[in-house]
Amino acid sequence: MTSTPAIPRHIAIVMDGNGRWARLRHRPRSFGHNAGRKAVREVVEGCLREGVEALTLFAFSSENWQRPEEEVGALMALFVRALDKETDELHDQGVRLRFVGDLAAFDAPLRERMLAAMARTAGNRRLNLNIAVNYGGRWDIVQAARAAAAAVLRGELRAEAIDEAELGRRMCLGELPPLDLFIRTGGECRLSNFLLWQAAYAELHFTDTLWPDFDQACLRRAIEDFGRRERRYGRTGDQVAATGNQG
Repeated sequence: MTSTPAIPRHIAIVMDGNGRWARLRHRPRSFGHNAGRKAVREVVEGCLREGVEALTLFAFSSENWQRPEEEVGALMALFVRALDKETDELHDQGVRLRFVGDLAAFDAPLRERMLAAMARTAGNRRLNLNIAVNYGGRWDIVQAARAAAAAVLRGELRAEAIDEAELGRRMCLGELPPLDLFIRTGGECRLSNFLLWQAAYAELHFTDTLWPDFDQACLRRAIEDFGRRERRYGRTGDQVAATGNQG
């Protein structure tokens, strides 16, 4: 018998399989990316229903710039349309929207839309929805290290005071609950440079379901799988049973 919380406080998802979903239907990859918007709405609604505190979605990695120019352009256009259509609804649902990653790489109009959406929803507390764009886990660690080094140079921080907690606070999601459940759709079983620091003790859930087909029932199965895990954090099973399954 374990005491793993039935509901993870923080879920992250690698939304993989849009291209394959489109190819199965003899459509362009952009068709799959657009279809994936429905899955995003499903997961957001599911997290609101389940009482999840934070949801982080991997929308565009720092490596995705290497994709064909046509596909990147379609993704950028999709971001614009999604922001214009979804922000009001998310705000009405009490969702705080944040974009995490190196936003400087995006053109000014899109970046301004992102900043405006974040400002509009900043006061919401029902669900923290983080969209990782131009994000990489290694980049996140490097930018946190640079921020800590800069604080040392300014005399605000002693070098010997830099520990895991100090560096963790400087990560993109440093103020949110620790990552509990890491989901990847599409059948691949790798992290793909997503939340490398944050995933250190997360439970991993891989599913063959392609992202456009991922719905609230799929999310519930992942949460149920999470609830069956024994999270030991380096302890033995006997210690967990004696003291409770808390990290």
